Amino acid sequence: MAHRFPSDAWIKALCAELNASEAYANAAKNWEGDFYFIVEAGGPLEKDVWLYMDLWHGKCREAFEVTDPSSKSPEFVMSASYEDWKKVVLGELDPIKGLISRRLKLKGNMNKIMRAPQAAKELVACCTKVETEFPA
Repeated sequence: MAHRFPSDAWIKALCAELNASEAYANAAKNWEGDFYFIVEAGGPLEKDVWLYMDLWHGKCREAFEVTDPSSKSPEFVMSASYEDWKKVVLGELDPIKGLISRRLKLKGNMNKIMRAPQAAKELVACCTKVETEFPA
């Protein structure tokens, strides 16, 4: 079943993929942090969509679409246009390269993110496994 990106169902499906991935578990076993991923309005999106993920030592402990951004205070906030997020989800844009080129914007400790490039790569690999429907 395809999950619409970005949505609560999609981020929960990604959480399940991460938790089923041995490669992600190994790559992120010493990493922890939680995120707001902001998909900026534009293209088919009339408003920003906020997605939350709590990543803890190779597992996703929690994931949902955010209705109240003040409900959490995540360590990281990563934002980008819908088109750039679509490229990340499809595996066409590496998130580390996206950060370096400023197509993805990060609030939080960039050094901590850069110390775990394999974890980021495996997270994207899991994104590509989620059956995704992109609004036109």
